[in-house]
Amino acid sequence: MADRVRGPAVWIATCGGVGYLPIAPGTAGSAVAVVITAALGVMPQTAPWLRLLLIFATACVLVVGIWASTSAETYFGKTDPREVVIDEVAGQFLTLAAVPQATWKWLAIGFLLFRLLDIIKPFPARRAERLHGGWGIMIDDMIAGVYGAAAILAASNLIR
Repeated sequence: MADRVRGPAVWIATCGGVGYLPIAPGTAGSAVAVVITAALGVMPQTAPWLRLLLIFATACVLVVGIWASTSAETYFGKTDPREVVIDEVAGQFLTLAAVPQATWKWLAIGFLLFRLLDIIKPFPARRAERLHGGWGIMIDDMIAGVYGAAAILAASNLIR
């Protein structure tokens, strides 16, 4: 079974093994992105560039995630395996890019918004899931991330 090799692609797709958690692995994947964002936000050298850094991170995770998720589907032998959580990391980064220097309350709101949108899959996210391989895994979460960013941006502007 040469096609079932657990290598760097599966490690990346599972976000270093986070996807193997028995309960709510997708939520844990999103939490990884929130923790990274919060950590970057308190570093003085990254704070002025955090939005751009998160957008760049989203793009990088998207590209690598498509490759890794495609390989992970082969490894796990099923479409969109629950262990693959790199898609949640990318989508969560995109949502949080809307309010990067946020307080913990806004980070929590962004987290909850993205998770809700990832679960309900607003149009066209459900359709995007039908894309082949890693594309289907990653793009539906990117759509949820765009909706999450728009919602959190609108909410933060209403409160100001």
